[in-house]
Amino acid sequence: MSTYTIGRQGSLILIWNGSRVDLQDVTNFRVSQETRIQRTSPLNKPPVEFSTPAGWRGSFSIDRGNSALDDLFNADELAFWNNNTIPSGTLYTYIDEADGSISKYEYIGLSMTFSNAGSFQSENIVTQTVNFFASQRRSLT
Repeated sequence: MSTYTIGRQGSLILIWNGSRVDLQDVTNFRVSQETRIQRTSPLNKPPVEFSTPAGWRGSFSIDRGNSALDDLFNADELAFWNNNTIPSGTLYTYIDEADGSISKYEYIGLSMTFSNAGSFQSENIVTQTVNFFASQRRSLT
């Protein structure tokens, strides 16, 4: 068993507008913390800089095995144009650690964009990509 995390040791669950979305084959997941740089430059001493948390930004890709993402974004667009509502959700990630434990994270206050709905070409798998922003990431124990 490797002491390093490899991509196959992670999984995602998306809850959107209260319902679980069937993300069949997630092939890529990226996430990074966003921070806001705070800086002061007092007249009587050196400058001071620090960062404050400003959410999490990321993306995930799937190899399209069903219409789940297409249906989700179509419903969101209709909800906006018909009712002025903007749905949101929560993303859960699970990582199998080398010591046998599982790290669990919850991304809350999620907003998403369908940045790649797919390229349909003969003899190629259709890949779809979603970009997201989460206001906060919490560790689940």
